Amino acid sequence: MSAPAPGGFSPPPYPYDRLAPLHRLAERLPGGVVDLSIGTPCDPPPAEVLAAIASSGTERSYPPSVGTPAFRSAVSSWFELRFGVVIEPSSVAACVGSKELVAGVPHWLRLRDPSRDTVLYPEVSYPSYAMGAMLAGCRAVPVPVDDRWRLDLGAIDPEDAARALLLWSNTPGNPAGGLDDLAAVAEWGRARGVPVFSDECYAEFTWDGPVGPTGLPGATILSSGADGVVAVHSLSKRSNLAGLRVGFYAGDADLVHYLSEVRKHAGFMVPGPAQAAGIAALGDQAHVDLQRARYRHRLDRLADVLGSIGLDVPLPGGGFYLWVPAPDRDAWGLAERLATELGVIVSPGEFYGAAHPDHVRVAVVQPDDRIDLVVRRAG
Repeated sequence: MSAPAPGGFSPPPYPYDRLAPLHRLAERLPGGVVDLSIGTPCDPPPAEVLAAIASSGTERSYPPSVGTPAFRSAVSSWFELRFGVVIEPSSVAACVGSKELVAGVPHWLRLRDPSRDTVLYPEVSYPSYAMGAMLAGCRAVPVPVDDRWRLDLGAIDPEDAARALLLWSNTPGNPAGGLDDLAAVAEWGRARGVPVFSDECYAEFTWDGPVGPTGLPGATILSSGADGVVAVHSLSKRSNLAGLRVGFYAGDADLVHYLSEVRKHAGFMVPGPAQAAGIAALGDQAHVDLQRARYRHRLDRLADVLGSIGLDVPLPGGGFYLWVPAPDRDAWGLAERLATELGVIVSPGEFYGAAHPDHVRVAVVQPDDRIDLVVRRAG
């Protein structure tokens, strides 16, 4: 295979592939590895969701790229029930999980407006925001965050704002669990003509802040109107359906229409049975309430056990990650210690940007019996 041409793109190593040496350390302990590095759900989806997959009768035909009418209506109803937001089904579209949309939006938008070449995103965040900018040939410009891990909009350089193709918000944030002021983020974008995309895939696991119509905390950027903004959601975390790749985006009618049309030409489609599963999942809040309780319990337990070995472990405002400062600012050293002593694999902070490499991320995504094992190892 030929090497990239001078100045050509070569993909960086996938971050989580770099954890192999830690796995080898953790495997030495009786009971083996407890992998808390990747946010992969471990709990079963609801039975009615699995039944919907088997009985949809949608296997033979191509599904609409934008989403079936029933799926888009289910999303619209969910926004109203969960957040009190009215969004028409015509301003909703399906995506193949949220990650492909996150990585693809800069490319699709730059085709439309090549005069803008900058993607703004939180400086502490999941790597796909920066990677999406790179894949589109854009400048990836991190936005500073404050001491509560929220976007510091006042720190954005006016020149970067003038060149911005879009601004990403992520609330609750991965990895730190910060909660942006989404109304302020939307207003910043509207005042400058910059589309704002709000990644809200952890919204159901919001622990702090005002409650919505369901009596639970959680926010969407659409509460301040749809003009110039798009909310991005996924059922991977909410409903333990990461294997089905069901996501959706909703908001500004022009942006949603443009993206759904260009994605149709590129062949992006959520399989029909997966959309049927999504309809069933969106119609059921009970399994989400159960999952909230599970994650909250696991956050508390793992915060306690890590605190018992001398670590400072703040609880997040949302999400199911602990963002733990490393002693002596040595994240890889802490990751090695946790693998050696507790058999636990965590992610060093540099995976989530260069601004705070002195933390590790702990994903509370193992069942209770595996967390019991960590507790016993900690003594």
